[in-house]
Amino acid sequence: MKRLPNIDDKLQKILDAKMDEVDARRKAREAIKDIQLGIDHILFKTPIDGLEIKESYEVNSREIEIFGKSWLPKASKPKAAVFFCHGYGDTCTFFFEGIARKLALSGYGVFAMDYPGFGLSEGLHGYIQSFDKLVDDVIEHFSKIKENLEFNSLPSFLFGESMGGAVSLKIHFKQPKAWNGAILCAPMCKISENMIPPKLVFRMLIAMSNVLPKSKLVPTQDIGEAAFKDPKKKEQTAYNVISYTDKPRLRSAVELLKTTEEIEQKLEEVTIPLLILHGEADTVTDPSVSKALYEKASSSDKNLKLYKDAYHALIEGEPDETIIQVLDDIISWLDDHTLKHNQP
Repeated sequence: MKRLPNIDDKLQKILDAKMDEVDARRKAREAIKDIQLGIDHILFKTPIDGLEIKESYEVNSREIEIFGKSWLPKASKPKAAVFFCHGYGDTCTFFFEGIARKLALSGYGVFAMDYPGFGLSEGLHGYIQSFDKLVDDVIEHFSKIKENLEFNSLPSFLFGESMGGAVSLKIHFKQPKAWNGAILCAPMCKISENMIPPKLVFRMLIAMSNVLPKSKLVPTQDIGEAAFKDPKKKEQTAYNVISYTDKPRLRSAVELLKTTEEIEQKLEEVTIPLLILHGEADTVTDPSVSKALYEKASSSDKNLKLYKDAYHALIEGEPDETIIQVLDDIISWLDDHTLKHNQP
């Protein structure tokens, strides 16, 4: 990785280590977490006074150690529970930290996890052997939280960003009655054409993925470069030291494309209350498919918000005023739907 400012040689050596295995990722995150949360970004200006923040590591039924995190208001019982699904290559310990604080200070219990192979959870970095199994891992982790006596009577909402939007929709398909709503931010219902290789190349990649599934051979644009509009915030992505930024692994790319094809064919099967948010200038995930999701979803309660000239990273990479607007829109929707649930 490129050298970060004000980083000594000892720390830089930790950050330069190969991140394929989780031990290196955990060591890097532990070494830089205080620096990360001190960068000059609007999300990290949210205070933590009045919040109870916990981190955990739990081995799941597939014998994978999963990292989870929660943010709860101290002064009162949460109004509802929000379960976050992060994007491809990402973690719930960097930019989402500020988003979670904002939601928790608004009275919500917020829960997140890193998928196997991402962030601080075990697994080969950036490797998705099966998208379905990944979704099952998320369901297992979130279900345990929802069964907790402290939270089992609360309305519960999914919150998926980018690939996490696809995870959220797949959770909904598997658990159609289990959730009170879903917030989908720039959801990966379809990857934009300019981000994927030509069809002939892709057919070759599918064949190769059966032989070399873990190889980093998929040609693609720099997602971070395309996702962040604000130049200063784009530079700050370098502090997300445990994100996966290499070329996609063959099996991962095939699984992502298969998943988007499946979701695009099943938009009519979406019945959950929806808030869909998308930047009109997004070149990573296709905003036209968010429009199609809004139009085709069978949900009687659905809302689409499009942000003029905004890129993919709506809550992390836009000018401050856009980030504030998007967060306000999310909290307003949560407040309305929590109130509806609690009305006799």
